[in-house]
This record gives sequence, structure tokens and C-alpha cells, in this order.
Amino acid sequence: MSSAGPTRTRLPAHERRQAILEAAQRVFAGGSYSGSTTAEIAREAGVSEPILYRHFASKRDLYLACLGAAWESLRTAFDAKVDELGEREAVTAIGLASREFHASGGIKPVTLWIQALSEAGEDEQIQTFLRSQLREVHDYVAGVLRRAQAAGGVPADRDPHAEAWIFVGAALLLSFADRLGGLLEPADFGAMAAQRHRWLTGSG
Repeated sequence: MSSAGPTRTRLPAHERRQAILEAAQRVFAGGSYSGSTTAEIAREAGVSEPILYRHFASKRDLYLACLGAAWESLRTAFDAKVDELGEREAVTAIGLASREFHASGGIKPVTLWIQALSEAGEDEQIQTFLRSQLREVHDYVAGVLRRAQAAGGVPADRDPHAEAWIFVGAALLLSFADRLGGLLEPADFGAMAAQRHRWLTGSG
């Protein structure tokens, strides 16, 4: 009587794709776009490179998918917190969601933005994607601020367009501090967040 060896569970295609995407996010976030290889990502995902390439045509395509997934995760966290606190308290909601997401250890889009920026000069497709995504983030935050204004939570003289770009800039500064270390302390970011909150809400 013969016994069969252990069998590997065959994941549905969409689950396999998601597993590869999550593995790629970890690899890219822990290193760099240029320094990471599809072989390394395949090992992290527990698949062969041919399987990886069935789901993503190139390393670039996989990287752009990682950028999209990272922003989608953060946007979902923003939406959930705004839904919880209400649009009048959207400034507080965005701040809380940002801190909670950062503390959770999830893959932060700003980490990948910094990497993508270094590649943008050599790769037009990454440049185009990054430009589009940063505008999408800006437009999302500006829309949240406009709704907060309409609900009475942000003074009418605040400029959502300009404030949304300040938000993007602060996110990039946070990524610089994370990667460099010793640039800014948590208390520095806390003070900046408090000042922005007071300004945006007119509370001080």
C-alpha cells in the first residue's frame, strides 16, 4: 500500500495574486525597487518565478500594483475613520487614521513614493504613475476637507486645495524621518499635527 506525499493547497488565482502582491510589498518596502528581484519576491510568496509572471508581466507592473494597493489600504482606513467620526470631524479622523495606520506596521504608500521618485528620472511609466497617484491622494484629501467645511468643521477661509498639498508634503517628511532616523522625534510630529489641527479646525 502506497501513501501519497503531502500536497500543496492550490490557491484560487485571485488569492495567489494577492499573496504575491503582499510579498512584493514587504520586499520592496524593506529594500528598494532596483535592488529587489522577482526571484526574491517569488521566494517570499512561496511560488516560482513563472507563477509570478503569470500574474504580473514585469517587475515594474508588480511595483505599480504595490503602489496602488498601498494607497488603497490607507484610503480605506481614512474612509472608515471619517465614517466613524462624521464629516464635521474629518480633520481629526484623517489624523487619527494616519497615526493608527503608521503604528500598525502596514505598508505605507509614502515609503514606496520615495523609492518611486528615485526611479522616476529613468522610467517614464513609473514617473507617470507616481504623478497620477500623488494627484489622486491630493484630490481625495481636498475632497474630505471640502466636505468638512460644508459640515462646519473647517472654517470657510481655509483652502482645501493648498491644505491637501501640505498633507502630502507632511507624509513625505514622515517617510524621510522613518528612513533616515534621528531627523525628527515623535514629539516633533505630534507638535506639527497639533498645529495643523488647530489651524484647519479654527480651534486655536
